[in-house]
Amino acid sequence: MSTFKDPSAVSSYQQTAQAKVPGMAALHRMTHILLAESVPPTGEVLVLGAGGGLELDAFAKAQPGWRFVGVDPSLPMLELARETLGANTSRVVLVEGLIEDAPMREFDGAACLLTLHFLDPDTRLQTLRGLLQRLRPGGVLVIAHHSYAPEARLRWLRRSAAFASIDGVLDERDEASVAVMADKLPAISEEDEAALLEAAGFTEVELFYAALSFRGWVARRPLFIGPGEADKVQG
Repeated sequence: MSTFKDPSAVSSYQQTAQAKVPGMAALHRMTHILLAESVPPTGEVLVLGAGGGLELDAFAKAQPGWRFVGVDPSLPMLELARETLGANTSRVVLVEGLIEDAPMREFDGAACLLTLHFLDPDTRLQTLRGLLQRLRPGGVLVIAHHSYAPEARLRWLRRSAAFASIDGVLDERDEASVAVMADKLPAISEEDEAALLEAAGFTEVELFYAALSFRGWVARRPLFIGPGEADKVQG
């Protein structure tokens, strides 16, 4: 994810992300609705992969009583988030790092958008367990990112690239970008995504968003952790 430390990539991130992710504003609105099922009017939300600040800004505007912790490994992207939030920055604590660097306390809800597809399955599982540990019982997690079966990756990534192009036609540069993404993104299938959430200890795993190569799920930390599930919460 060194791209997100490159000044030109950071400066253009918000524009390019909104062009590449179908219905990004609607995704933020849906995520807010799902979080609000668990987060009270004065609750606290953990946002992993918060660089850029688009989702933090959307949540803060929709819920003036919520407080946030935003975590991201890229300091330049966190600075962009600070600029995006403006006056709402006072309600947000921004942390440079990974899930391990997030405060170890029980948040009312958590979101991780356009981030987990960068992680291999083992690292992703550990990250999901870290999110579970930082949710109160009954707390909701919302995630969304690229997800497709490995054998279908080129087909779906080409469709997403066509969506992001001006005329829906891929040129050589687009094809090269697709090839790089197909090679470097450790994206996995919908079935494996749901299985990872369950292996991390989440329940009530539901698909809520599907847009070309992107998928989104909502899941919940159980109200009660049985003896066999305790190891998942402890990591």
